[in-house]
Amino acid sequence: MRAFDVPPEALVRVRAFHASVDRSASRLVDLHGDRLHCRLGCHACCRDDLTVSTVEAANIVAAHGALLREGAAAPPGGCAMLGTQGECRVYDARPYVCRTQGLPLRWIDDAKIERRDICPENVEGEPIEELAPEACWTVGAAEMVLAALEKLHVSAEIGGGGETVGDDDSRILLRTLFEQSMVSTSAAGRASQLSTSEDAKTLGGGG
Repeated sequence: MRAFDVPPEALVRVRAFHASVDRSASRLVDLHGDRLHCRLGCHACCRDDLTVSTVEAANIVAAHGALLREGAAAPPGGCAMLGTQGECRVYDARPYVCRTQGLPLRWIDDAKIERRDICPENVEGEPIEELAPEACWTVGAAEMVLAALEKLHVSAEIGGGGETVGDDDSRILLRTLFEQSMVSTSAAGRASQLSTSEDAKTLGGGG
């Protein structure tokens, strides 16, 4: 599997970050419960091109290694982590972006203009343009926390090519976690066979 040079404390911190996001998001879920259609099997927003930070990828690998090694990615078109019933198979370790998807979102763009958006499935209800700012998930602050975690804990170089993980172009496509696990398992098997062969040579006096 791709080498994630993430110390144990990084996983503790990213999980604490996710818990904090969940607490804040739950307030908005309670506030907008009547309009939210997000539930088991609703996966229109679970896109195949979703990428995550290295610390969040490491968290998924740590929590669901067996799935990544022994399971299979969902068919292309939707998120690789979807199950046969449209459920998220890594729900407890899902990345930050998935924890706020579906809520009314607001952010300030580069031109200092406020923008708002919401999942098409959740449009019905009070126009999001009329919602108080505190009734929306404001994009920006949580992203800064996640970026700080990435910068603090991720120091490995990917593939020996000099690319430092944590840069914008080092985000990891979720589907590749399965592919990297397959490569890792195969490589581990070959290494084990080689070790066994060398041990046999040593015991048998072979050259």
